[in-house]
Amino acid sequence: MTIDTKAAPKAQTYRLKTALLSSGRTHRVIASTGSPEHAMNIAIKCYAEGGENAFHSHGGEDHTFIVLAGRAIFHEPDAESKELGRNEGILIPAGALYKFEAVPGEPLVLLRVGNQYKPLEGSSEVVDSDRVAPDGSQLLGNSKENLHVAGVPIPGAFYE
Repeated sequence: MTIDTKAAPKAQTYRLKTALLSSGRTHRVIASTGSPEHAMNIAIKCYAEGGENAFHSHGGEDHTFIVLAGRAIFHEPDAESKELGRNEGILIPAGALYKFEAVPGEPLVLLRVGNQYKPLEGSSEVVDSDRVAPDGSQLLGNSKENLHVAGVPIPGAFYE
């Protein structure tokens, strides 16, 4: 088998750096790739408070969260809540209902890795959200139904 190096996909580098917030939340896709056979996206998220506070699932995406700073409480219907701290993670299978919230006291910083293509931060490309509410309707991440509050950076404060 011969590989055409001119047509081969190229590696992406990224840095785990994000502004810490005084209020709200941010979600930045920092690397992503996809084809009909495979896909992956990597995002860094920061929450001053709150979280993804509406139960939802991602119908076609397994994904994981790893706590880089702060603490998070993950909730699933009819299951005991799980509090996670630094260097702890949770794997969410496609279709599983969940929500999470930041534990008050310090910003929550999460690394999120999923197996779907997502546009990189700053891209004008639009991809339909596969986030689904318990009633089967689409639930956009930045919607008031998902209790979204835009992030307000703390000047000069970063996780890195």
